[in-house]
Amino acid sequence: MHNILCFSRNRCTAVERVNDDILKSRCRLQDTTMDACVEITVRMPELEITDVTGSVHRSIWGGASDASDALKNVIGTRVAPGLLKIIRGLIGDQPELQELSFMVEECCHGVILSLTRDVLRSAPKDEAEALAYYADMVKENIRLLNRCAAFAPGSSLVEGIEPPSK
Repeated sequence: MHNILCFSRNRCTAVERVNDDILKSRCRLQDTTMDACVEITVRMPELEITDVTGSVHRSIWGGASDASDALKNVIGTRVAPGLLKIIRGLIGDQPELQELSFMVEECCHGVILSLTRDVLRSAPKDEAEALAYYADMVKENIRLLNRCAAFAPGSSLVEGIEPPSK
C-alpha cells in the first residue's frame, strides 16, 4: 500500500471590514502542492478592487515568490458577474497563475457573501419557512450556489436547485 497518492487541501477565505468604505478579503490555500495567500481590498459601495497582493510560499512551479505584479492587473475591476473570465483575461492563464486567479475570485465571492449576511439573518425562524427562504434566495442569485458550505451540493438549503448549464 506504499504507492497510494496522498493529497490534502485546506482553503479559507475571510472578509474584514476595515471601515465603512473598505473591505479586505483574504484567501489562504495550503495543500500538498502549494501554499499561497491572496488579499484584495474593495472600495464600497462600488465594489471596486483597489488593491491586490499575493504570495506563493511553496508550489510545484518553484519556491517562494511574490505574485503581486501579475495580480495588480485586476485593480479597478468591479466585483460583478462574469468575474472569473475577466480575472483570467487580466492575470493570464499560465498554469502557475491559474490557482491565484481562482483565489482572487474566491476573495470576491467572500465579499459578496459578507454583504448577504444581513439578508441571511432576516430568514424566518420556522425551519421549513427558512429552507424555502434560502432556496428562493439562491434561485434569485444562482451565483450563490456552491459558494459556501451552506449552499453546496447536498445541502438541504439548495436541494433540487440545479446549476445553470454552461
